[in-house]
Amino acid sequence: MSSIVKINVLTVPAEQREVLEKRFASRAGAVEGSDGFEWFELLRPVEGTDRYLVYTRWRDEAAFRAWMEGPMKSAHQGGGGGTGAQRPAASGSEVWSFEVVRSAGPKGA
Repeated sequence: MSSIVKINVLTVPAEQREVLEKRFASRAGAVEGSDGFEWFELLRPVEGTDRYLVYTRWRDEAAFRAWMEGPMKSAHQGGGGGTGAQRPAASGSEVWSFEVVRSAGPKGA
């Protein structure tokens, strides 16, 4: 069985970039302990777009769904330790799903 990748594509206006990054920094560790979680990266756009990519890799779809219905859902309903009335930093969002077909790392690592 191969891992799956979920990429949340967030459209973030320039004036909200710092807000978004601080919110992710304050949640450090929130996903890492989830069963089936393998990797996380927040990717900041460098040029030509205002879209951030939130990359997560999971053991399988079931692990991702369990996280979505549990820890992630409660965090977005005000249970994440922040103020529940915060305005979203992103003005739009879509999720891309992929299955890992091939993966490689540095030689000798």
